Amino acid sequence: MVETTQQPAIDTSALTLSVVVPVYNEYEVLPEFHRRLQTVLRACSADYEILYVNDGSSDPSLAIIQGLHSQDPHIAWIDLSRNFGKEIALTAGLDHTHGDVVIVIDADLQDPPELIPELLAVWQQGYDVVYAKRSERQGETWLKRATARGFYYLMGKLTHTHIPQNTGDYRLLSRRAVDALGRLREHHRFMKGLFAWIGFPQKEVVYQRHPRHAGATKWNYWKLWNFALDGLTSFSTLPLKLASYLGFILALCAFLFGAWIIVKTLFFGEPVPGYPSLMVVILFLGGVQLLFIGVLGEYLGRMFDETKQRPLYFINAYQRRSVSGCTPINTSSAMSRLPSAVGCNGTKNSAAGPPP
Repeated sequence: MVETTQQPAIDTSALTLSVVVPVYNEYEVLPEFHRRLQTVLRACSADYEILYVNDGSSDPSLAIIQGLHSQDPHIAWIDLSRNFGKEIALTAGLDHTHGDVVIVIDADLQDPPELIPELLAVWQQGYDVVYAKRSERQGETWLKRATARGFYYLMGKLTHTHIPQNTGDYRLLSRRAVDALGRLREHHRFMKGLFAWIGFPQKEVVYQRHPRHAGATKWNYWKLWNFALDGLTSFSTLPLKLASYLGFILALCAFLFGAWIIVKTLFFGEPVPGYPSLMVVILFLGGVQLLFIGVLGEYLGRMFDETKQRPLYFINAYQRRSVSGCTPINTSSAMSRLPSAVGCNGTKNSAAGPPP
């Protein structure tokens, strides 16, 4: 059972800070990102680890991460067996953190690492989740900003879980928040919703989001559309209820319209409306039926994926940070829910996540 008492403020010199960075084809920005992140973390009094998760990159991202690891003993890295998507890569990173506090950040430098001290300061006030809220979204088109506003508005109306608007994955998580997320093993993951669903005391920190430092975004509108569907179907059954409500309304309207035609024909001798009006009604009802068959298919498809109970991910290689007296571990083809093995100094060498 998860304890719900609020944690007191803790001296950062006595804790370990983990930073999870999912990476997919980010070789152009990685060196500058690491330089800035390293500068911020070195200024903190806490011990820290930086965990890069390579999500099947096809560019030299992994080679750059390995080079950084050889230069910085605080770096650990995971190489997934293929591209599983950002949400799964983020989950793999959270599964392998060892810190008392975990920070999730993207590598594109749209989210500035310099905000980390402020996140830590708010965490010390007793919050388990401190999320970064964007005051501006520089470098994004008006269409993307408009669709993002519409999506968050729709999620706020259709779900019972409050998901803060204008927030990404950039946030700080306490250890108990990370452990709670580790118990949620669904495949179609909408992490922003899961961060909110676990509850615990949460607070925002407002910041200005910068344009991407280098490279191109990996999110096109088709991927964003599917991502929105994952979020909606994961946290709301209202589309299914809407099908029932609309079906009832259309059936009632059809009954009343049919009754009106019978009355007109019997009492006024007017002929039944002809072919054009009949085709309009048939095509309209057929379109509505196909639409909601598609809605049912979205839910059924996700249920089908969950019933397979496949691991969330596989790991091609995992290199822990270099710790004095502890030999880094390199694993291959590890499954995502294997039990953790206790390593030296009481740390854990996990193949690919927490035990089921």
